[in-house]
Amino acid sequence: MQYRVVVVDDDPLILKRAWTMLSEAGLKVAVLKSGSRLFDYLQSNERPDLILLDISMPQMDGFETLQLLRKQETPGQEIPVIFLTGNEEADAEIKGLSYGAMDFIRKPLIANILVLRVTHAIELVRLQRDLASEVAKKTKENEQLFFHVVSSLASAIDAKDTYTNGHSNRVADYAKEIARRSGYDKTMQNAIYMMGLLHDVGKIGVPDSVINKPARLTDEEFEQIKKHTLVGGRILENIREMPRLSAGARWHHEKFGGGGYPDGLRGEAIPEEARIIAVADAYDAMSSNRSYRKALPQETVRAEIAKGKGSQFDPRFAEIMLAMIDEDKDYAMREIVPDP
Repeated sequence: MQYRVVVVDDDPLILKRAWTMLSEAGLKVAVLKSGSRLFDYLQSNERPDLILLDISMPQMDGFETLQLLRKQETPGQEIPVIFLTGNEEADAEIKGLSYGAMDFIRKPLIANILVLRVTHAIELVRLQRDLASEVAKKTKENEQLFFHVVSSLASAIDAKDTYTNGHSNRVADYAKEIARRSGYDKTMQNAIYMMGLLHDVGKIGVPDSVINKPARLTDEEFEQIKKHTLVGGRILENIREMPRLSAGARWHHEKFGGGGYPDGLRGEAIPEEARIIAVADAYDAMSSNRSYRKALPQETVRAEIAKGKGSQFDPRFAEIMLAMIDEDKDYAMREIVPDP
């Protein structure tokens, strides 16, 4: 592969010497007399593998040129830059490195040193990017595998309740949308989605007969139900790669005004993720068929969410849920039961 190098220097003799040395070593070289010409070149030519940039130039010096270049580049895709300098001062090197230069080559140029430093720099950057690409690829593959495992587990938990279908997926969807509207970034939205999928994982330890009981639960049975938050929290806290994953499972039944379970937390002592999931979970519970009742009308669900602001729900997230309900004119945001 023929490497492409751009040399920027206001001294024609330096440009000629650099062009000769690098061309004879098999590199493809372009020579330019100023920083402004470099930007014109980059707009109309193929991206170079490396830029050799003189520091002392009129109008726009090397430092100014590099600063402007970095502002225009995509993070992670910066063109490597090596400064050409006759300046022996350490301050110049510190300044250049802080602006993002890879290295310095001192004038007068020596052919073997120039070629080796240029080719090594290009090869190092390519190796770094290849490794970063491979790591990103493997990370994405692992995330997809983890997501499939989590989705399968959520489906298995939902299957314990014969009266609900896709509850965990809907809660995850609603929670992610609340997070999006709250201003969370994509990474946090996805994390909250994952928490929503797994918020009921602790029900794996609750007998099916209790979960599907059509009549009112006894106090003992309700205590069994309540334990799913503790069980879920313990299961998920063992996933060290995602230390906050357990928050939704353990605390989604806490109440903003106090009186919830399992720990009786209130207000901002409840993790935000759990406060979001609490609203999403309650909404889906009311808008879905349950063993003891049919899905509630939309206006009833809305009234209950509004009633719970500040007592059961964080007012901020409850308001977002109410806005989502108001936008849902056809009541499509609920469990859809197919016709028999």
